[in-house]
Order: sequence, then structure tokens, then C-alpha cells
Amino acid sequence: MDILRQLEPSDFLQVAVVYRDAVMSQAQGLYSQVQIEAWAANAERDNGLRTTLERGLGLASCAGEDLSTIEAIAVLDPINRLSLLYCRGRACRQGRATILLHAIEDQARQRGCDYLHTEASQLSRPLLEREGWRVDAEEEAIFAGERFLRWRMMKELILLP
Repeated sequence: MDILRQLEPSDFLQVAVVYRDAVMSQAQGLYSQVQIEAWAANAERDNGLRTTLERGLGLASCAGEDLSTIEAIAVLDPINRLSLLYCRGRACRQGRATILLHAIEDQARQRGCDYLHTEASQLSRPLLEREGWRVDAEEEAIFAGERFLRWRMMKELILLP
């Protein structure tokens, strides 16, 4: 059984490993090798990932009872923006990202957010669309020195009484 737990700044090294592994293992065929390498190396290249982890609200999906082995992550930063959603290759197609997405949406809802937004990659767009997110716009972005096509997406959250 998978367990969700809060991410802590001390999880940075594992988060960076999950981030890199997700890109390297799942982006083949969607992005060029140059794009993949630039994207994957971003975790080690600057403090953006560390800052997001320190500032944001994050959840980790851990393997079984071992809370130290992170298989997937989701982070809100700021509270109404899904800034990270990554899953290790060995753990993908197990429902982890969907479970994390539902849990992070609940966290945002509990904090009074009535919508979430994100910039989705070709990796995350299909999942987000299946979960009720809609595309607002397509855009091209420069990331780690390479051009990437991505989609600005949003989801309205139903606030519970």
C-alpha cells in the first residue's frame, strides 16, 4: 500500500532524483534528446527546485511502509498553482500521480482555493485532462536553454461546506 506524506525541505535530494528519473524515463518520444537532457539536469543546475520545495506545499507518495523512499511528488507553489507533479519511471502507471493530484487538490481546497492552474508538459497534460483540467492556452517556453511546447491549464475546485 502506498502512503502519502508531507514533503519537507530535507527531502530535496530525493525530490531531485524523482524529478530527473521521471524526465529521463518517460519523455522519450515526446521530446528531443537535447530537451530531455536539459530538462532532467535542471534539478541540479539551479535553486529553483529547492526554492519551490521550501516555499511550497508538497506531498510525496512513498513505497509501502517505508516513508523514506519517495516514488512520486506533487507541489503547490504558490497555493493555487501546481508547480511539480513527477513520478519515477519504475512507479508510473500505478495511479500514484492521480492519487497525489487528488490529494493536492484537496489541500488547495481546504486552504480556500477555488481554482488551480499550471503549465503542463506533454507528460502531464493527458493526466490533467482526464482529471478535469482544461487547457487555457498553448505556449512555447525556454527552459534550461531549450524551447518547449507546454499548455497553461486550470481546474475549478468545488469548495466543500
